[in-house]
Amino acid sequence: MIDISVHGLNKYYGSNHVLRDITLEIYKGEKVGLLDKNGSGKTTLFKVIAEDESYDSGNISKASGKKVEILAQIPTFGEHETVEDILRSSFVEITEIHEDMKRVEGDGSQSVLARYGKLMEEYERLGGYEVETKIEKICNGMNIGENMRKSLFRLLSGGEKTRVNLARILLRDCDILLLDEPTNHLDLASLSWLETFINEFLGTVVVISHDRVFLDNVVSRIVEIEDGEVNFYSGNYTFYVEEKEKRYQTQAEQYKQQQRKIEQLQTAIKRQRVWAAMAPQNTGLSKRIKTFEKRIEQMEKVDKPNTSRKMAEDFNSGGHAAKEIVSLDSVRKSYGSNVLLNDVSLSIGRNDRIALIGANGCGKTTLLKMIMGEETCDSGIVKVSSNIKIAYMSQIITFDDANATVLDALRNISPLPEEKLRSILARFRFKALDVIKKVGTLSGGEKSRLKLCLLMQNQVNFLVLDEPTNHLDIESREWIEDAVLDFNGTMLFISHDRFFLCQFASKIWSMKDGEITAFNGGFEDFLQATSISTKQVTVPTPKKKKEKSPVGAGKKSGRACATNCEAIRTYKTKEKPKIPIPLETQIYEVEAELAALDKEITACLSWLHGRAASKGCGQPNSDYTKLNLFYQQKAQLEIHIASLYNDWANESENGGEL
Repeated sequence: MIDISVHGLNKYYGSNHVLRDITLEIYKGEKVGLLDKNGSGKTTLFKVIAEDESYDSGNISKASGKKVEILAQIPTFGEHETVEDILRSSFVEITEIHEDMKRVEGDGSQSVLARYGKLMEEYERLGGYEVETKIEKICNGMNIGENMRKSLFRLLSGGEKTRVNLARILLRDCDILLLDEPTNHLDLASLSWLETFINEFLGTVVVISHDRVFLDNVVSRIVEIEDGEVNFYSGNYTFYVEEKEKRYQTQAEQYKQQQRKIEQLQTAIKRQRVWAAMAPQNTGLSKRIKTFEKRIEQMEKVDKPNTSRKMAEDFNSGGHAAKEIVSLDSVRKSYGSNVLLNDVSLSIGRNDRIALIGANGCGKTTLLKMIMGEETCDSGIVKVSSNIKIAYMSQIITFDDANATVLDALRNISPLPEEKLRSILARFRFKALDVIKKVGTLSGGEKSRLKLCLLMQNQVNFLVLDEPTNHLDIESREWIEDAVLDFNGTMLFISHDRFFLCQFASKIWSMKDGEITAFNGGFEDFLQATSISTKQVTVPTPKKKKEKSPVGAGKKSGRACATNCEAIRTYKTKEKPKIPIPLETQIYEVEAELAALDKEITACLSWLHGRAASKGCGQPNSDYTKLNLFYQQKAQLEIHIASLYNDWANESENGGEL
């Protein structure tokens, strides 16, 4: 049963065509991940589906009677509303019935008792007796304590408001959940709880997320919006990455083969024009030229797959560092009765890569600021080695002058000429008019790239990062990972991005109740040792410094599959007979075989793509083996026909008859 159907959807913001002819179907009970680059339209699609925003053309339909809830922007609540009020707003109807029941309690008249009985039945039917249990369950999972529940909502931080709003959505009785970046501002325990909740949720979930481990754990299908168009992947995020690379390689090979064929035809056309000029009486040559030109025109052109440049920039080494980078000796820090650090003594050694983890509000950022000298401790000593050169990337990235341009920001720290500065910025994808953007108007990903650019111009041997991947799309996260990957110094970082944690942490500092527990091992080992989560976290394969194959999947091309890949013909070039066959005849025959083989390849590719787009259907390796066999056969035929054309040309040059 289809819960959401979108057909031919178009949406413009002025002249910007945000959603271009979007067509997709989401089935009952599916858990679907929606991907694209930041600002490419996925949030707009959410709002259109939830009827919070209009669209210009197309159709959207939802299963009759299904209730839809969307987690997007934080709504505006009353000035005096507490967190408890907002959580209970998810049960308005139940609350009203309960108030009616309280008003008639104590009246023993027959009519009132009958009304009370009906109210009680309705209260029970709507789950009134389960409200308190639901609220407690969600609050525990979202780390919303008693003090926060009593607080005014308007006084909460942005991250706390996001968590409360997510809790409010999860409490509502709905059939379809649309979640836009639900993992932002969640600590590791809350992330694990949310994954369990979604997996146990019986309804349909469509989620926008850049948390790769979260997508691996909860979704069974990926829908990617790329350049306003939709591509489908029948699996989780890991499947998506692998499948996208396969499609890229298939399209790249298809494009390469087609370009080679076009080049051969164009070469043949040039040669035959020469021959036609030499033998004007041969009208067959003119017809052949037109036939070849028509063949090129009628080809269903394969788009050249998009490529994505890898950031070719590394941190400048800050030279030799002391064996002990930072030492904490009996450090205490508190805000009123809230004790963040209670007599903590630890040290950071040279080349350590330490992940600082813990619940939101436990003091992680405060500790970083103490090491940076931006905060003081109440007692104890925080000592940083004198030969340490620190690069600090805070969670909220700001610049000294919000009105400065991107070029000015780099110029202010570097004496290099403008041409060299522009070249540096280009490596961070700031090109042309991008360099004159004001830094205050940059997106989160652009700010992170610029901050990295500025940090990399300095000599650095100690890197301190506070949530470096938060609010970034996957491509921007990978850019930061590529930069950090080749850093040879010491790292101390805060992150809730489990992919990032698995890739970079060699030690874990776990903060809780004013104490820090040091664990000598990676993040996955830490999870297993502490049993924080029973879910397996996929450890990313360590990247090597090499030219990265782009993973931009190509657009599907080719007509609907007319034949199944199981029906495969074996093509062989014909053996040379004892009686010589004219070259022109041989070329005709090989051309016919190539044309037939092209049809089979196109049909096979279309069939494979059709299987990938269908629900719950993968692509067996055997089908790709058969496809590779086609290409091998085609390559042999193309070598043969190239040889025939050369013989044909040589025969013409030697005065032979055509």
